[in-house]
Amino acid sequence: MPIRALMKSLYVQVLVGIAAGIILGFVSPDKGAAMRPLGDGFIKLVKMLIAPIVFSTVVVGIAHMGAMREVGRIGLRALVYFESVSTLALVIGMIVVNVLQPGTGLTIDPASLDMKTVSTYTAASKGLTTVDFILNIIPATVFDAFTRGEILQVLLFSVLFGLAALSLGKTVAPLVALLDQVRWHSRSAATASAR
Repeated sequence: MPIRALMKSLYVQVLVGIAAGIILGFVSPDKGAAMRPLGDGFIKLVKMLIAPIVFSTVVVGIAHMGAMREVGRIGLRALVYFESVSTLALVIGMIVVNVLQPGTGLTIDPASLDMKTVSTYTAASKGLTTVDFILNIIPATVFDAFTRGEILQVLLFSVLFGLAALSLGKTVAPLVALLDQVRWHSRSAATASAR
């Protein structure tokens, strides 16, 4: 494969960007730290596009299924795939942690760490029960789920919207076609922002 064609690949561009970031951080840590706003901006751009991509992809996928039985079969396959891949990722993570033992040898005094930054992440999950988790999947409003970027809430709404579109059939075909265009353009925008 020629170099020019290889450099057009998004995967290669991401790997080159990671390597350049590592080299810059090693050679000039101050300049590397000064580049942080670019990384933060990129992450915010990607987060901005996730909810519309999830919504349009799920709705269009379900609406084009043709039958509820097909939706259930694909949903079951997706659930099994998700559980399998998640379990595999956890096993790989446990093996890597036990073999490489990241963090050993660091000379950090735990008393000098700012525990307030950690508490923002742990406070939300302290009293969370299974019922609270399930009720949290249901958004207060549709727009609330999108504006806060709550992907599980967006996913629930997308599935319900897709099932409604599937049951209405040709009546909502123009809306499904519009969402298909949104999906295509959102993915194109996400790929362009990554480049």
